[in-house]
Amino acid sequence: VQLQAFGGGLVQPGGSLRLSCAASGSGFIITNVNWYRQAPGKQRELVALMTSGGTTDYGDSVKGRFTISRDNAKNTAYLQMNSLKPEDTAVYYCNADYMRPGYSRRYNQWGQGTLVTVSS
Repeated sequence: VQLQAFGGGLVQPGGSLRLSCAASGSGFIITNVNWYRQAPGKQRELVALMTSGGTTDYGDSVKGRFTISRDNAKNTAYLQMNSLKPEDTAVYYCNADYMRPGYSRRYNQWGQGTLVTVSS
């Protein structure tokens, strides 16, 4: 399974961006999906998560502004980011747990990052 994140770019403060994370491969089921970010000089932090059952949770700094969603038919997850602030500037990574049908082992995969820059 490979994850590809895209949709980053330069946006002005107060603007919006939508990140996408597409999973490719065969014979897998994505369970939990997570978005992380890492700003320069800082540790990677969890931004948002969505379980296989649809439960979501968000980091305190993005609650009310970011929304995680997924389209299971397309094996794609999204992160809608609104009211962006300069402190949201970071490389954003998607991360997912997956399993093979009929097997109990769980796997975890990271996608490559996509840079989001919030600046005027």
